[in-house]
Amino acid sequence: MCGFISIFGPDATDAIHDVLSGLLAIQHRGQDAAGVVSFKDRFQAKKGLGLVREVFEDKHIQRLKGPLAVGHVRYPTVGMGEDTDVQPFWLDYPVGVAMAHNGNVTNFHELRRTYFNNRNIHLASSCDLEAVLYVFADALMRRGRDSIEFEDVKAGVAEVFERVKGAYSVVGITADGMYAFRDPFGIKPIIFGKKETPEGVFYAVASESVVLDVAGYEVVRDLAAGEMLWIGRDREPVFAQVGSQPHRPCIFEYIYFSRPDTFLDDTSVYEARMELGRRLATTFRDTGFHADVVIPVPESAKTAAQTMAEELGVPCREGFVKNRYVGRTFIMPNNEARRASIRAKLNPIRAEFEGKDVLILDDSIVRGNTSKQIVAIARQMGARKVYFASYSPPLLYPCFYGIDMSTKRDFIASGKDHTEIAKELGADHVLYQTVEEMIDAVRVASGKGAAGAGREFCAACFEGKYPTGDIDEEMISDIEEDRLAAS
Repeated sequence: MCGFISIFGPDATDAIHDVLSGLLAIQHRGQDAAGVVSFKDRFQAKKGLGLVREVFEDKHIQRLKGPLAVGHVRYPTVGMGEDTDVQPFWLDYPVGVAMAHNGNVTNFHELRRTYFNNRNIHLASSCDLEAVLYVFADALMRRGRDSIEFEDVKAGVAEVFERVKGAYSVVGITADGMYAFRDPFGIKPIIFGKKETPEGVFYAVASESVVLDVAGYEVVRDLAAGEMLWIGRDREPVFAQVGSQPHRPCIFEYIYFSRPDTFLDDTSVYEARMELGRRLATTFRDTGFHADVVIPVPESAKTAAQTMAEELGVPCREGFVKNRYVGRTFIMPNNEARRASIRAKLNPIRAEFEGKDVLILDDSIVRGNTSKQIVAIARQMGARKVYFASYSPPLLYPCFYGIDMSTKRDFIASGKDHTEIAKELGADHVLYQTVEEMIDAVRVASGKGAAGAGREFCAACFEGKYPTGDIDEEMISDIEEDRLAAS
């Protein structure tokens, strides 16, 4: 999970201000590192480890000139979080091209052993984006043009789709324009927008619609699965369908990753989470248990908790106060960092727990680190009963598409029934959404837009069904080794 924004503005403008505004809006998608590459006569870059506000100073903004720019916030899935892994990446020769992505290249290690080794190419980082960049640039170089045009980019995207497997949304710039493309299954989100100003039209491509909203852009549309976009010197957006696989967007985007005020594939994340809360309320009512209050784990569970409480006829209360200066624990690089941050992140309000049967709602239960400590805090605050609920199903299978869940040992639910999970968490009862209810809830939210209710999703982390069809034991071993080395 990473976040990006790429902008192509009028010649006399600088894109850096909108890029940084957009990166701040998607800081939740990556807290490990941030970077920007701009173009005006030549590529200029500033990249570093840390948050956007920690990496960029006024002197960098003054230097990153030009109407073309691409920015990125990083959450490491492949790579060890070193300086050399910070995106965007760029090449000055043999073709000038910069690139950023969100996702995970599942055959990255195979490409290093074969494709790059056979060409005597030595990658400078352990980040899988470098593989996408070299494959793309190699296709451009073979076409031998003085400037890059639509057909060149299309050939480059086709080469990437043939060689590079996994889930990835990609944005980038060249001296001649801006490009973007979405993997053949459309697993990772990517959204195109524009804004009209007295200086001319600005175009942008981003990970979430909220990025465009914050920067003042009108959302035009999502890129389809396997689709590319090119905007050249004539400033006319041109789309092309390059891949042709069934669309399988990641359902975890609606559960956790995305901000509630964003739209993905014409579906409101807010509407999806409200529907998930309604569905889970029915499941809780069927257990026969009683709750005096529903308490969300901030921030992502707030929306679902409101509708869950409404359906149950009990109040929804803010029982935990979040320290907003502590990052999202799920996307911290290792378990030690997560455990150290949980108690500093959430502080309880005793009055909402003392003497009550409390129903605590979270978006998911992954490793159980956060959930155990939250249950313990509720007990310390005097809760009579503690029910812990997740508005997503049990996570059981590794994700190889860009989520830090790449080994089965990550999951508290692995090999346990709900009673055993509750005991390990210290809760009186644990409640999960079913896979069927989760998918149908997001379909209902989709049905309120143009997408319709028949949409399918990638739910591999819940079901173990990987839509790309290329996950084998060697690939699993390679990715697990990377994740274990980083933990």
